[in-house]
Amino acid sequence: MNKPIEFFYDVGSPASYLAHMQMPRVLSETHSTVLFRPMLLGGVFKGSGNTAPVGVKASYNRQDIERSARRLNIPLLMNPFFPINTLLMMRAATVAHEEEMHSTYLAAVYRGMWVDGLNMGDKDVLLGVLKSAGLNGPHLLARTEEPHIKQRLKDTTEEAVARGVFGAPTFFVGDEMFWGQDRIEQVIEAAKA
Repeated sequence: MNKPIEFFYDVGSPASYLAHMQMPRVLSETHSTVLFRPMLLGGVFKGSGNTAPVGVKASYNRQDIERSARRLNIPLLMNPFFPINTLLMMRAATVAHEEEMHSTYLAAVYRGMWVDGLNMGDKDVLLGVLKSAGLNGPHLLARTEEPHIKQRLKDTTEEAVARGVFGAPTFFVGDEMFWGQDRIEQVIEAAKA
């Protein structure tokens, strides 16, 4: 077994989606475990002093994400409702991790967000996506109101900032940090080293 990989993500990040879609290859090539770490990207921006791409940078970022998706042969539709408040989805991701159903949850939410282009910030839309994936959406969303779930997401976001995270996705292999879906090869090399 190689070194474990920590994957800090927010489902509102198209780059996190592209990274997530590459995880089967990462697992196959490294035989590592991937520890998925849901965080709030808005909280990371605030805590790190970084900002979301706007203006020319946002336009370039969109083109770069679309090029990467084509190169990787990953389906991608830039969500017409973007940016979407992901607080509820990320709390639900925290619940899904706790209940060991995060793979199904992330596949469904990422598909709704970045393939189907749905307004995933709408609670009813989110519930429909979860139901279609065979998940108990009302149960997951009810648990998002539990104080320890709220606190766990806040704590993970604060930990990410304390460790130097400034955007999503961010990976750690040991203490070494890698930012961006385009650093997957470096993550693989570090995990195998």
